[in-house]
Amino acid sequence: MTVKQLSMPELVDACRDLGVGNVGLWREPVHAYGVEETAKLVRDAGLTVTTLCRGGFFTAIDPEERAAALADNRRAVDEAATLGTDTLVLVSGGLPAGSKDLRAARERIADALAVLGPYAEEHGVRLAIEPLHPMYASDRCVVSTLTQALDLAERFPAHQVGVTVDTYHVWWDDNAPAQIARAGAGGRIHTFQLADWTTPLPEGVLNGRGQIGDGAIDMREWQGHVEAAGYTGAIEVELFNDELWARDGREVLAETAQRFVQNMNL
Repeated sequence: MTVKQLSMPELVDACRDLGVGNVGLWREPVHAYGVEETAKLVRDAGLTVTTLCRGGFFTAIDPEERAAALADNRRAVDEAATLGTDTLVLVSGGLPAGSKDLRAARERIADALAVLGPYAEEHGVRLAIEPLHPMYASDRCVVSTLTQALDLAERFPAHQVGVTVDTYHVWWDDNAPAQIARAGAGGRIHTFQLADWTTPLPEGVLNGRGQIGDGAIDMREWQGHVEAAGYTGAIEVELFNDELWARDGREVLAETAQRFVQNMNL
């Protein structure tokens, strides 16, 4: 999504040319190109798919809506397995229309995980709950902290359910370093993502993620936290940014790779 202006073949070619060996994929562009076709494309290029994003949106109250969400998430698990990744990132969902009950919404997430965890395990896929910044709690994700994410994940085996650590969403939280250590001790850090915090945020706030190095977040500090917790997996960069999307995609990818090298302990 950092370079969503590139088609899937263009993305793969750019990664190959720049020496980027890992790619995290989103379902929408995968669907646009075809799941099987994307799997073959990345496999033939020698790329590793680190994660698939996103599953989730489990908080509906209506039984038919909940059944539809579970069906869609089963499809997402199937797609992750086809693409060769072992991790499906979950954005859990916001408050249903007319509801103000955050706790009940989180319990419905747990209910869904109880169904999906075993299904994912059967397909060799782990579920990674991603806490989102509290500004998204009403409409996108009632899980706002790593503490909340782990409280949900720890009801299930670590090989079924863990968490996503995304700098953009957790950097403000003084409790996050301790929760990263907690997640690491339980083997529950399933992916680590980077985006910087820049202000002012755009209208709607969704597409305000800053390029690495442009904002307030010390990326090396957070890298240190996850590595101290035992994480040795890939580090993803996930930027939703209209200004970046308006630029040449290959240029943005090259810049992002350069910023990654400059801002991380490599």
